Amino acid sequence: MSPAIDTSTPDSLKTPATQAALAATGPLDKPATPARPRLDSIDLLRGLVMVIMLLDHTRDFMHADALRFDATDLTKTNVLLFFTRWITHFCAPVFVFLAGTGAYLQLMRGKSRRELSRFLLTRGLWLILLEFTVVRFGFTFNLDYSFLGVAQVIWAIGVSMIILAGLIYLPVSVIAAIGTGMIALHNIFDGIRVVTPTPGALGKLWMLLHQQGPFPLSSRGPVLFVIYPLLPWIGVMAVGYAFGSIYRREGARRRRILVGLGLSLTALFIILRAINLYGDPAPWAKQPSALFTALSFVNVTKYPPSLLFLLMTLGPAILLLAWFERARGGRAGRALITFGRVPLFYYLLQWFVAHGLAVLLTYLAGKSIAYLFMNFPANFTSAPPRAGFDLWVVYVFWAVGVLLLYPLCVWFSKVKQRRRDWWLSYL
Repeated sequence: MSPAIDTSTPDSLKTPATQAALAATGPLDKPATPARPRLDSIDLLRGLVMVIMLLDHTRDFMHADALRFDATDLTKTNVLLFFTRWITHFCAPVFVFLAGTGAYLQLMRGKSRRELSRFLLTRGLWLILLEFTVVRFGFTFNLDYSFLGVAQVIWAIGVSMIILAGLIYLPVSVIAAIGTGMIALHNIFDGIRVVTPTPGALGKLWMLLHQQGPFPLSSRGPVLFVIYPLLPWIGVMAVGYAFGSIYRREGARRRRILVGLGLSLTALFIILRAINLYGDPAPWAKQPSALFTALSFVNVTKYPPSLLFLLMTLGPAILLLAWFERARGGRAGRALITFGRVPLFYYLLQWFVAHGLAVLLTYLAGKSIAYLFMNFPANFTSAPPRAGFDLWVVYVFWAVGVLLLYPLCVWFSKVKQRRRDWWLSYL
């Protein structure tokens, strides 16, 4: 599951009798198929991007240049630093997409639409609460609520789940069309910009939907910083839900569909990016070297995620799902599957691990740690000149963080396997 939802699947769907039973199932009825073990391919992909995500957050807290410039700024970055940031672009789209897929798989597992809708609604509200409490504290290490927090991926998943709770009553084809339309067309509105930092009510709504930036909730209220505007992410979850219907197919046919879809999305990214007319507010441009021109080509916009950003990330992700159905990756693969089975547990802990290691290392190095307890983005502007460390230090402590998280995730995975308490579905 994504940080949001379970992905257990039903028993074999290959027999004609089972297919007929599924076809006859009414929109509010439960499928009469028993559950089977989880889809390891989905857990493996999710576990992989979760480990990559920790690299990004470790870099945010530890790397000296993270406090000074954007790692994808081609006028200041280098190839390794660019790649360290770029590879993490795959994390959020996979999280949100697979959260939608997991919702569909819950129907296949036996939930009625009414039960699933109620679960999505309550789970979405729970994730929003976590974003501005547990995640906020892990990110800032303070309780100064003059800054409400950062609306990040858990916020986006939570709101998208609440919307999906209503959408699931529509036919899958309609949900797919709605999601695809939101992803494909939202860049039409890139030119609409709200003046910050004090937009009016409609301006605040627009920022929640489509423009990154901070704004105060009221004249004397706390400040909210929107990093994940909602509009494209709602579409990603919707198409992820529709994508789940592919898992009604038997193995060989399903893999062919996954490969075809993944290749098509990747090819569409290359074509649209080469044309350079639509799909991202930042066109690519020729650079002083061929290598940096290639970096410019893949340097697409994440906030909010452009059409090209989502094609670039979801196309290869779907290809990996096809590959992972046959390749498990040995011991490393089993470790990633373990992470992928407890995504929200991992996600919450990794903030404290990445941030805590940064505080410890900075203190042991004899540097000021005060900025690591400040609200975003004041910590960037208030960081001392010697703050942060070289990139190789980031990679070392990324590995340390993964090793610290692994036994905790093994333990919690076993708890979820042997117990069926209702509250475990919310972690």
